[in-house]
Amino acid sequence: MNLFRPPPPMFGLATLVATALLCGPSPSVAQAPEWNEPRTLELVRRALEVRRSLVVDSLLQSYRSDARGFVYFFLDRNDSDERTLVKTDQVALEVFWRAPDETRQRIVGLRDRKALPTNIQYHLDHLTVVQDEFGDRIRLGDGDEVESVPHPIATDGEAVYDYRLADSLTLEFGGGREPVRVYEVEVRPKNPDRPGFVGAVYLDRASAAIVRMTFTFTPASYVDPYLDYIRISLDNGLWMQRFWLPYRQEVELRRELPQLDFLAGSVIRGRFEIRDYRFNETLPDLLFAGRTVLAVPEAQRRAFPFEESIYAELESEGLESSVAMEEVTAQARQIVRDRALSGLAPLRLHWNSVSDAVRHNRAEGLYLGVGTTVRSPLETMLRLHGGWSFGREDPTARAELTPRGGDPATRLVAEWRAPRDIGPFSPGNRLFSSLASLAGEDWTDLYLVSGVSVEHRLGPAEGRHLRLGAGWEDHRSAGLTIEPGTDLRRPVLPVHEGGVARLDAALAWPRAVGEVDLTLVGGVAHLDDRVWGTTSIGATYARTDSWQTWSMRLGARAGATLGRERPPQALFLLGGRGSLPGHAHRDFVGDRYWLIEGQVGRPVHAPWVGVHLLAAAGESWMSGDAGLPPNWSGRTDAGIRGSAGVGLDLFWNVVSLDVVRGLGPDGEWTLLVGVSPRFHPWL
Repeated sequence: MNLFRPPPPMFGLATLVATALLCGPSPSVAQAPEWNEPRTLELVRRALEVRRSLVVDSLLQSYRSDARGFVYFFLDRNDSDERTLVKTDQVALEVFWRAPDETRQRIVGLRDRKALPTNIQYHLDHLTVVQDEFGDRIRLGDGDEVESVPHPIATDGEAVYDYRLADSLTLEFGGGREPVRVYEVEVRPKNPDRPGFVGAVYLDRASAAIVRMTFTFTPASYVDPYLDYIRISLDNGLWMQRFWLPYRQEVELRRELPQLDFLAGSVIRGRFEIRDYRFNETLPDLLFAGRTVLAVPEAQRRAFPFEESIYAELESEGLESSVAMEEVTAQARQIVRDRALSGLAPLRLHWNSVSDAVRHNRAEGLYLGVGTTVRSPLETMLRLHGGWSFGREDPTARAELTPRGGDPATRLVAEWRAPRDIGPFSPGNRLFSSLASLAGEDWTDLYLVSGVSVEHRLGPAEGRHLRLGAGWEDHRSAGLTIEPGTDLRRPVLPVHEGGVARLDAALAWPRAVGEVDLTLVGGVAHLDDRVWGTTSIGATYARTDSWQTWSMRLGARAGATLGRERPPQALFLLGGRGSLPGHAHRDFVGDRYWLIEGQVGRPVHAPWVGVHLLAAAGESWMSGDAGLPPNWSGRTDAGIRGSAGVGLDLFWNVVSLDVVRGLGPDGEWTLLVGVSPRFHPWL
């Protein structure tokens, strides 16, 4: 990933054509070496001597360089891959070093943009770079996050850590430069219950200098009880054909409430690149007399002429973790044999959303629930949730087991009488739906599911991946539980009851075609003598210009349920909130459907007010001569319907207020109040 143009003219590891090719493993690697072999320890001692020699090398008396970086603060859902940006900072630094070991940094450019209201204040080391590979003691957050973790290549390293030669790699650079061969040395603490480094150090085979470090920490390392993890990747580049100095750095910190597993964690991610080294210039003594981090006046920082937009990296990379960050956790788990790496408490209260705690609808009446999260020392996570429906006078329960809590590639789920909405379109967030049902209008059509299922993900959560699932479920109609005198006019739609065996698959393909995200879903199911299949496809294009002066979102979805004996719960419901506003709610019923939606908006008085135009068109119908299921209402072949309207985005685009007209013979005006779809899973 090149953050800046043009690339630095000097030779740096991170700028080069970044291909890591396995060369033939050395004999010791091929024989799966043990920890602390003499050859490995000798290599570590050589690396220590190289670190010491830099401060006395007469060829390098000083350097100065420039650094550019981005710092992101965002919310990370606990139970999904969804991320919500809160704040972006763009940073420009001047970096100084003078023999033997004096360092200084000066913040010359700093600007920020808030996507949501926040008063977060960063520690200085979140806005700066690491010059000396942290010295002999690793310290983060001014000691509030990590206080004093021994460096693996330090004087006392062998007393604290185990080392293993994991691989021998050749890094191809191109540009006429010779390839660099490195050793990958895995590092783990001898006592995993004490503060320590867990990860790998990549050493130049010729000199044993540190070329790269990727690591996290043991749970005991974290001073802040809110910390889930810290992941770090440091790359060095070769300068003057002799010195490996900082080039690219990435740090990611994730926090959650220590007693409560609820909604989302907060993540700070910093990405920096150091460039334009100038060597052996005379640096004034006054520069090194004060604090290690200096800053020019605020007005000057904000006026700095950055080469790129503050959203440049977001447009090219998004909020996904880099490959290096993803590898840190996987590598660390392998090194410590799946011991817990999270700093969070092993037992916490848990709710996936506000509606897991309290909700109301005509099928359950008032519902209250509570849950807990249990994390084992081997990183297995168990989430338990139970509640009581006062309308049905019946319990609901759910258990979810994730073999690896930090990477939920596999999930095992058991449910008892859990409510599920006939779909596929959500009428909005469940909190607003509960409030509407209290006022006499319920937007859901629930049925009850009991059963067990397993899901496995192939591929990274943030990238292209395939999810495979299987399960057995018992489906039951929910029935109406509200007092007859209330104004909930729609009946609860009945479903075909019985045991359902299912197999399904879903392919998520971000940026499948340019900026278009693609989702493909398919599955087969069996209930009694009924066998049916469901397929659907969805594509989304979202775009915001670099200066946030306009935004656009286009979406298209289509689906079909195949099989002559498909049950009612496999049908598609369109109309009203969530699909075609301005038409009767869920008035269009079919086993085939398509829907196209679009919205274009721009801020008027950011971040308080914005305006947008919205439109939708769609259709659902029954194939063959199939009609409505018994005791259902709606239309099975109403033709194409549309909607168009205008709306306001309020308070950082969190709240929306829309006036929409249904297009067609039965369309009407409607007023919709809602919140941004990115917050629907939280509510």
